[in-house]
Amino acid sequence: MIERVTLYRAPATAADADRIADWLRDRIDAEVAVRDRFLDLYREDSLPEAFAAARVLSPHDRETGSDMLGVIRYEERALDRPGRAGGVLYDGLAVQRALNALLPADERGLDHLHVPLLDRALATWGGHDGRWHKRVNVLGQPALVSIPGLYEAPAKPEAYYGAKQGHALLTGDTPPREVLEAAVDGEFLVEGDPRATEALKGYVLQAVHYLRAGEAFCDDERCRLHNAHRHSGVVRAQLRPPEFCDAHAEEYA
Repeated sequence: MIERVTLYRAPATAADADRIADWLRDRIDAEVAVRDRFLDLYREDSLPEAFAAARVLSPHDRETGSDMLGVIRYEERALDRPGRAGGVLYDGLAVQRALNALLPADERGLDHLHVPLLDRALATWGGHDGRWHKRVNVLGQPALVSIPGLYEAPAKPEAYYGAKQGHALLTGDTPPREVLEAAVDGEFLVEGDPRATEALKGYVLQAVHYLRAGEAFCDDERCRLHNAHRHSGVVRAQLRPPEFCDAHAEEYA
């Protein structure tokens, strides 16, 4: 039984851990606390090497990791300056194992769930199709929630990619959100989206629900516990009423 949930802030992102915690307190019978960035609080000298070892090298290559000095130095800088890292994908299970080892020994039990909000893009290997799949969350202890994953993991409308590429060819820059929304029919979230905190509430609750009930996700597309694979599904599940399907409303509404 979960008695405590600790969220960890993600500086330099649009995620507000305190607002997520407030929402969670109204829905679960457990103590909910917020701490500063996990990678600052529990950082050890081995952490840059752990991230380097978890790097995904190719979308279709199961092997991960690099021990090159330049890569390790990059990971050191990424730890020192949140928000500067980008364009790198990590094996989410490898990162999870590394962060689990950093937890205080008396807080590793499943009665105390840790949920770091991370500024890293995470993926898990798909044995069924032989490639890496980006994820918003990686369930377990600790449960990892990837802020970049919220924008990158679900598929956007096809027109989005064409509009983004066309804008980049003309200007050399990534188009701002309002430009893309005007050019593309359909709703989606982009980096820095003000709706990020609202959407992430459901992904944090999924981590809690997994340990409480042993159930990863809900099949109902209207429920915050649904694991949507497209941005339209994320908007439907996380940003539109109702918050929960009938079954999960009895537990969390």
